[in-house]
Parts: sequence; C-alpha cells; structure tokens
Amino acid sequence: MATNHPLTKEQARAIVAPLYEALNEPQKKDVPALLAQATNPDYRSCSTLTDCLDREALARVFKAMGKMVPNLRWTIQDVWVTEDRIVVLGEASGTPAANFFGVEPTGRSFRTISLDIFTVRNGKLSSAYHVENWVGAIAQVKGE
Repeated sequence: MATNHPLTKEQARAIVAPLYEALNEPQKKDVPALLAQATNPDYRSCSTLTDCLDREALARVFKAMGKMVPNLRWTIQDVWVTEDRIVVLGEASGTPAANFFGVEPTGRSFRTISLDIFTVRNGKLSSAYHVENWVGAIAQVKGE
C-alpha cells in the first residue's frame, strides 16, 4: 500500500523554483522550458475564479512582463505547505522601460508582493491562483 507523504518546505521550494526563475528577466530565458519543468501539461494559472491561462499563454504573459520590465526580479520570500498545496509569498521588483499597465516609464522602480496558491499533482504544479499588488506598484512608478 502506497503512503502519501506531505511535501516538505524544501521539496515545495524545489517544485516552484523553475516557475519563479522564469519570472526573473524573462526576456533572457527559455520560459516555456522552465514552465514545463515546473508544471503539468494541463497547468492552469488563474487570476480570478474564472480567468485562467494555460502554460503557453502564461509563457507569453511572462515574456510580455519582461518586455515592460527588463530587469524584473521575482523572489520567493516564504513558502507554506499543506497537503497538496504550496503557498508562496513572493516579491516582485523592477523598473518599467515601457508602458506599465497604462503608465509611461518614469525611471522609478517598484517593489510589491504576490501570493500564489499552487496545487501539486505527481510532483509538479497543476494549478495556481495568484494575486499581485499591481495598484501599489503603479503608484510607486508614478511617484505617489
């Protein structure tokens, strides 16, 4: 009889690491390969309960973010694990070089947080629900 062992914090970090690596200066990375390393083929990344992207669409979003913010950095600040879920507190930072959610570049940088709730299946990510504080990031870029 097989026994399901809960993920350790170290295992969880290893599973999510390629996804966050894809977010660090994504214009310089093979984002689809990094996402394939971290996720199942049917992976879904959701920003609302109904707005979800598949792995290929997510790769395009990462690349677009990298074009807007060439020095984009996304770091894992903390990880929590429960059953088949991984929760990541992340921090995104960078200096927009192109239109950033409706704001032209000002030379100012931003630093904001994200919360990601991942579900794991067969040792890879199968889904994510995520929230980022883009309103706060935009205010920083505007100098507010």
